[in-house]
Amino acid sequence: MEVVLIVNPFASAVTEDRVRAVERELGRAATVRTLLTERPGHGAVLAAAAVGDALVVYSGDGGFNEALNGVPAGLPLGFLPGGRTSVMPRALGLPRDPVAAARALAEALEQRRTRTISLGRVNGRRFGFSAGIGLDGELVRRVDALGRREDGRRPGDAAYIAAAVRLLAAKHGRFEPALEVRGLGRAAFLLVANTDPYTYAGPLPIHAAPEAQFELGLDLVAPAKVTTRSVPRYLRYLFRGRGQIEAKDVLYGHDLDRIEVTCDRPLPLQADGEDLGDVTEAVFEAERSALTVLI
Repeated sequence: MEVVLIVNPFASAVTEDRVRAVERELGRAATVRTLLTERPGHGAVLAAAAVGDALVVYSGDGGFNEALNGVPAGLPLGFLPGGRTSVMPRALGLPRDPVAAARALAEALEQRRTRTISLGRVNGRRFGFSAGIGLDGELVRRVDALGRREDGRRPGDAAYIAAAVRLLAAKHGRFEPALEVRGLGRAAFLLVANTDPYTYAGPLPIHAAPEAQFELGLDLVAPAKVTTRSVPRYLRYLFRGRGQIEAKDVLYGHDLDRIEVTCDRPLPLQADGEDLGDVTEAVFEAERSALTVLI
């Protein structure tokens, strides 16, 4: 059995020692061929050319997203947490330690233990766990603008929290309607989930769409309007996964195949934490049973 291991050496939790340890764990079940990404987008190229019995990606969420957009049909894919947040492996139940996760994937290879999941797609770009227009897209962009540290790694969770506080302050806690979701109505911003949690803030899960599941279609949550008084209520909902969010406050959709959005002005779009630029229109689609993953 042969496994292709794609590693992003610039991801926050990736070190040479950990790469060697990951290789040893995977090597218990298969021959491992390691490939390093060298530039943005390289992960998709390497994934598209992968030949073997499985593909494993040791990276952060950006590298996972690249692999999703390159992996050949039918090739099982595994995720090892190497980034700041690493939502995909955590949402699939893998340990947060990359070596322990590699041990679990080796067992999955030996036992041929897999799971079939759905993926999302926005304007042709695949995503694994979430995408959004407006608020979270702007947040991703603000953190990206901070650049990387001297070692090439991105800022940590503290930078995201600080950026969120500054964004709320800049907006005075208010977000007015700025887009239209076809068939549902107007909203201030849009969150689209392929699973729950939507993402994480350090160890804390963010439950934007608690009913979302990898095996189903897409869920959407779009606050019609956000005011200073409603911010605490939304935050309680996001961190608890439940709360008093009235129907008039939020547009909601569950297990959807298609979501069409028109924006009043160009708004930032993100997918799996990757800035996809500004859009005035977006089409989100569910790719049901699109991917086999190692669990």
